[in-house]
Amino acid sequence: MNLSIARHTFSTTETRTNGVPIESVSKMLGHKNLGTTQHYAKVLDKKVSEDMKILRDKFAINNNLGLVNMK
Repeated sequence: MNLSIARHTFSTTETRTNGVPIESVSKMLGHKNLGTTQHYAKVLDKKVSEDMKILRDKFAINNNLGLVNMK
């Protein structure tokens, strides 16, 4: 396997989709610049969908408790 492919797989499938912050991934990969990590760690549509669901659920809970006035 190409090293670049291995790094991309690790930084997306194994870390980012499991909620590891990009700063930690950067350290794991030995990058000095966060931009280098961002090159490898592309945000996956699945992760965005999961994060949006979490946010919607939090808003729904807060709204039900009367903490948020969402119209």
